[in-house]
Amino acid sequence: MRDGARVTIRPLTPADAALYPDFFAHVTADDLRLRFFAPIATLTPEMIAHFTHYDPAKAMAFIAIGGNGEMLGVARLHDDPDGKGGEFAVLVRSSLKGHGLGWLLMQHIIDYARRKGLASVHGEVLSENLTMLQMCRELGFGIADDAGEAGVKRATLKLGLA
Repeated sequence: MRDGARVTIRPLTPADAALYPDFFAHVTADDLRLRFFAPIATLTPEMIAHFTHYDPAKAMAFIAIGGNGEMLGVARLHDDPDGKGGEFAVLVRSSLKGHGLGWLLMQHIIDYARRKGLASVHGEVLSENLTMLQMCRELGFGIADDAGEAGVKRATLKLGLA
């Protein structure tokens, strides 16, 4: 990361479910709202199962693990129905925002999308989520108002493929 700390980034597996409660305990309510566009009061077993089980033919998730084995962040990519692009989502521990972890996770998502042959990567970001919007700009994403939802921006990175 920017401060020299080393992390391991690897594909998320169902066994990582055990790491989610501690991870969510280190994400502020406001950061959860920025990620999920709604308040998240409690993390249920059903939510954890949803987060840790995905069809690798249509989705990918990468997890960042710290030196003590703790979950530091996660990034996801879900293929669009037409298979040409994918929608990203990223969440990191609140204390690590601005340390480059989200950037590293997004680089993994972008590299994965390129290897898969996707033409673009996109995501919806609340207009007030200035940290995420700045990271997207730094990574080369174009930012536009979401035509369907006020207060939401659409970040899109053309990959020059497909």
